[in-house]
Amino acid sequence: MAERDQLSLAEALVSEKVGRNAMLDRLSQDVKWYRFEKLLARLRPEGAGRPPFDPLLMLKALLLQQWYRLSDAELEEALNDRVSFRRFLGLSLEDAAPDHTTLCRFRNRLVAAELADKLFAEFERQLDQRGLLLKRGTMIDASLIATPYRPGSADGERLAVDPDAALTARKGRRGTHYGYKAHAGVDQTSRLIRSLELTPANVNDTVPADQLVSGDECAVYADKAYAKRARRAWLKSLGIKPRIMHKSWGGGPPLRPSQKRHNALISRIRAEVEGVFATLKRWLGFARVRYRGLAKNTAHLNMVALAYNMTRSLKLAA
Repeated sequence: MAERDQLSLAEALVSEKVGRNAMLDRLSQDVKWYRFEKLLARLRPEGAGRPPFDPLLMLKALLLQQWYRLSDAELEEALNDRVSFRRFLGLSLEDAAPDHTTLCRFRNRLVAAELADKLFAEFERQLDQRGLLLKRGTMIDASLIATPYRPGSADGERLAVDPDAALTARKGRRGTHYGYKAHAGVDQTSRLIRSLELTPANVNDTVPADQLVSGDECAVYADKAYAKRARRAWLKSLGIKPRIMHKSWGGGPPLRPSQKRHNALISRIRAEVEGVFATLKRWLGFARVRYRGLAKNTAHLNMVALAYNMTRSLKLAA
């Protein structure tokens, strides 16, 4: 969007203090947005036709959607109503804002280009360069995510509405869960998310665990669901301390007192990751997926985590 040399009449009549939002103003200054532009460049259509909205503007709009838990229609209304939102996007009071159809199409293009995880990774690099990632340890865990869709009939005559969701038993609880499972690697103490995976709900926690290890942390903290001798050996070979809870194997001896103390210590440390999942679910709305299919919901998880890391970085840098 071209910069204006002169203010419009409407902008000249509005005080500079009107529509200020401290969080959005700080993010505008702290985040190196130009580095996202390089990734989004491939989404710029070539050729003649109606000029599209700038991809960076659209990315910022999707971030607003996560922070304020808005539907596409609600976001469209807010962009036409809230000065702080328009200021964050770089829109003047007279500029047109993207409508809900445009927002949906851009999101689909983001999924098709497989850019959501790259955008998340770019901001992780910025966090690292700012010294906000401590790398003392990575806490890994998983959490069940619901879906608004329902599975097919028990006799298998009807297919599930969402073909990528799956049914699983609830760990330690009665009943079953239909949907997905979010897996995350979280930086110890800073509580910044470093790695993500989304799988059908029936995938065992341990399956994507190795992909959640960044490789530059001092230790990995995990509960006994991740206990594998091969994993401990692999982490040690990387120079990473395997702070994984011990479990008693079938038919084997009970845990020794030292192993129980080890488990208690790890349990206290890795409790931080449960707080991160609580924030993703309660404050950013990821207790339930919005879309149909693994690809779209994985992209959404990356956007939610990007939004989380951005606001978390403000607290760490305060």
